[in-house]
Amino acid sequence: MTLKEKEQDGIVVLELSGKIMGGPDATLLNEKLHELVDKGQTKVVANLGKVNWMNSSGIGILIGGLTTMRNNKGDLKLANVTDRIESLLIITKLITVFETFSTLDEAIASFK
Repeated sequence: MTLKEKEQDGIVVLELSGKIMGGPDATLLNEKLHELVDKGQTKVVANLGKVNWMNSSGIGILIGGLTTMRNNKGDLKLANVTDRIESLLIITKLITVFETFSTLDEAIASFK
């Protein structure tokens, strides 16, 4: 997994790409989110448009990220969710836990 950070309209956008499969990926995202919390940035959108594979550990990473943000009075929302990832969220019933959006702009606007 690769991770790029940018800011748009005061919202942090984390662009994830590649495969999200646990291990080092979990550490990378977890450290980034805690770094953001330390800076007071708790409104985050994970852009998943370039993620081509995610396993159950990857789902766990997202749950951990969501928990971190909500415990710090923020939120982690998902944008550009692919059909494959949406299916995973539906099967695990996490579609009711995460706010998902078709586009990055919709996800960012949802914070206002």
